[in-house]
Amino acid sequence: MLLNIGPAHPAMHGIVRIIAELDGEIILNSDVEIGYLHRAFEKSSEQSGYLQVIPYTDRLNYVSPLINNVGYCLAVEKLFGLEITERAKYIRVIMSEISRVTDHLTCVGASAMELGAFTVFLYMIKAREMFYQLIEEVTGARLTISYTRIGGVKGDLPPGFEGKCKDIIRETRGILKECDSLLTKNRIFVDRVKDIGIISKEDAVSYGITGPFLRSTGVDYDVRRAQPYLVYDRLEFEVPVGEHGDNYDRYLCRMEEMEQSMRIVEQALGQIPGGPVLLDMDGNVIPAGNMVDEAKMGRIEGLRENQADVDPTLAGAHQSSYAKTQSPDRRVVLPAKEDTYTNIEALMNHFKMIMDGHGIRPPKGEAYLPVEGANGELGFYVVSDGSGTPYRVRVRPPCFMIMSALSHMIKGDTMADIIPTFGSVNMIGGELDR
Repeated sequence: MLLNIGPAHPAMHGIVRIIAELDGEIILNSDVEIGYLHRAFEKSSEQSGYLQVIPYTDRLNYVSPLINNVGYCLAVEKLFGLEITERAKYIRVIMSEISRVTDHLTCVGASAMELGAFTVFLYMIKAREMFYQLIEEVTGARLTISYTRIGGVKGDLPPGFEGKCKDIIRETRGILKECDSLLTKNRIFVDRVKDIGIISKEDAVSYGITGPFLRSTGVDYDVRRAQPYLVYDRLEFEVPVGEHGDNYDRYLCRMEEMEQSMRIVEQALGQIPGGPVLLDMDGNVIPAGNMVDEAKMGRIEGLRENQADVDPTLAGAHQSSYAKTQSPDRRVVLPAKEDTYTNIEALMNHFKMIMDGHGIRPPKGEAYLPVEGANGELGFYVVSDGSGTPYRVRVRPPCFMIMSALSHMIKGDTMADIIPTFGSVNMIGGELDR
């Protein structure tokens, strides 16, 4: 018989439909249909300025949006031949790896919940919430963060970030150890995932699969190692590799990758170059709103020497931190707000960067740059015709390739096996139907 699973089925996220051909409980064949959430990311990007694309990237893999931000900005910087500051590189790595942990926590926790392990879900979401609060302190948002900029990042790490981050990592390690004891040798969990959803090494490579899904088959490929970017070549970490290419190996790979990501964050925090004090509390601080009002009235004496007392969502976005977190190239980086409000050159610079018909204008050319997303190789291909909007933006989403192999993986398994296999794909709708 033919049976529709989704798009309204809870495990299908409301945006995937599987037409399964069944003989009793066994899947003889299936047709996987996507496209229920077409976002038009690529065409929207081609109608927008280079800076305006950054919020669109947040909505690709919205569980780890920082990695999307970084990948896109690196591709545009490659067009410019732009080298960013050392501190900005480390900040991008730290935030990317925190995002990878939150993504894996969501994937493993939600997959376990769908198999009945609700306690694990609650523990992992608790850990994710701690990281989300840390991300919110840095970027001002939890998911749609738009944190990176072409030429650097929006703002520096806030005061006390390192201590909070290390505390959260320590607590998360304890949570993961507890979840490991609940799942890894649990008879029910192992029976549901071991030798289920198997894909061979050769088939995985043939489909173009990357990330933990590919590594679970035994292929040691990680973009951070194969094509190092930012400062990954200065950091020590292991790339977990499985053997069988089944759901159990994918679970083990993700669990170990979380530990390696936290290890990378700790190293990056130890190596990151020092920066200036972000907020001077010795009488030189004025509220940002007052600074704007004073500038509008022409009373600008001393404003450039003062720090603005900003909202927590802008902490670290001071003029004093720009030299450490932003490229000095005025073609791509907005001037500090203190400069915009106090001198005509910065105001003109800001105007040219923002106004329609002006904006960032890379030289004519094309660039492709891959990064290691939570699901695999996330690549951005950007073509510039020399104008203020990209001629073409193409994104290579990692879970699209995995979804193309889903029908192959569930063939011969039972109906109940679709749920753990689909969960191990870690399908993110915004990335899939971009």
